[in-house]
Amino acid sequence: MKYILSLLLFLAFTLSFGQVPVVLTQRDQARVVDELLEDRLRTILPGLMRREGFDMWVVISREYNEDPVIETLLPATWMAARRTMMLIAFDRGLDKEMEFLAVARYDVGKTFKRAWDPDANPDQWAQLGKIIAERNPKKIGVNKAPSWGHADGLTSNDYDNLIRVLPKNLQPKVVSAEKLAVSWLETRTEKEMALYQQICRIAHDIIQEGFSDKVIQPGVTTAEDVVWFYRERIKELKLDTWFHPSVSIQRNEPEALMAKRPQPLVIQPGDFLHVDFGITYMRLNTDTQQHAYLLKAGETEVPKFLKDAFAKGNRLQDLLTGNFKEGRTGNEILKATREQAIAEGITPSIYTHPIGFHGHAAGTTIGQWDMQGGVPFTGDYPMHYNTAYSIELNCTVNIPEWKKDIRIQLEEDGFFDETGFRYIDGRQREIITIPKMGGINRK
Repeated sequence: MKYILSLLLFLAFTLSFGQVPVVLTQRDQARVVDELLEDRLRTILPGLMRREGFDMWVVISREYNEDPVIETLLPATWMAARRTMMLIAFDRGLDKEMEFLAVARYDVGKTFKRAWDPDANPDQWAQLGKIIAERNPKKIGVNKAPSWGHADGLTSNDYDNLIRVLPKNLQPKVVSAEKLAVSWLETRTEKEMALYQQICRIAHDIIQEGFSDKVIQPGVTTAEDVVWFYRERIKELKLDTWFHPSVSIQRNEPEALMAKRPQPLVIQPGDFLHVDFGITYMRLNTDTQQHAYLLKAGETEVPKFLKDAFAKGNRLQDLLTGNFKEGRTGNEILKATREQAIAEGITPSIYTHPIGFHGHAAGTTIGQWDMQGGVPFTGDYPMHYNTAYSIELNCTVNIPEWKKDIRIQLEEDGFFDETGFRYIDGRQREIITIPKMGGINRK
């Protein structure tokens, strides 16, 4: 762990002095990813398995038909499963270390050790059955799941093969590991969170770069031009994205007139811009939505009516995160927040989701844009500590000066633990001005 510890100290030093975050080389990223994986397997998986009552977890995946969980268990230099991949995590008891086995021709990373010799036993499935039978687990988890696609990666054929090679007394012990898989995916470690701040900082900086007069020429640049700037910038920095960005415009004219204008819309002074943007870096994802305003001639700041509207969006964020509590379900949080917001005269729409190994990640779901009364199954899942969320929502605000309603659409990534909720790299508290008249307040 020496490498990752020294790296974390370096990142903390650069962040504290406000320097532009560095993007590590591919080689250094691989080292970090592998050390994070080893740390996760040794420090958090045993506790999660015991919490959910499993002493064995079997993850099976085939090349080109990957289980969503398998990518979080493979070393950094493995881009996918190889042939038929079989990984086993076995809890040998509180006083013993976990056993990690790969029913494969070789070790899988540093932790999963080779447990199959094809020359001695050519039948890989038979070897899997033999290993499981020798350990005689009490409860065997597999990735079959009715609610989360992230935890439903075991194919019907592979499930049938697994049952076929198990002794009859073990077959009833094979059950869905849905909650275990979700817990594995949603739980963040201390080392991951130290890196996550920089990842979110990079995303924030790219957004600021796009929402500037270095990119936007009023009367010339279209919203689509800014979208493709973001895509190109991501590639220039050797990063990835998990979704195509979007940039939209709200302005002081009737929606019917805006709809008749040539598309994509050309950005004009007085426009209120919105971006939805995310990056993927070292297997972790961001998801951010922010606003900018293009100053008109003679203006030096955002009009007060837009500032006041934006403040309602921040207030809705506060109401939502103020309801975060361990054990409370997403539907309970959604209901309480909506009631508070409506009582304060805010028109809310809340669709907050976990963030981590996936953009729309596994874990506590707090509303969906078309399910403001609650989300079945995933919304009934309780909130746990050491989990990260994209605080995604909007509020509708009437603007008399424009004779229309606008939407304040915000999304920022945050983390929840025993100390409460915090934004990983702060949140937008002020509308970005183009040209820039002041820095974003991330407090």
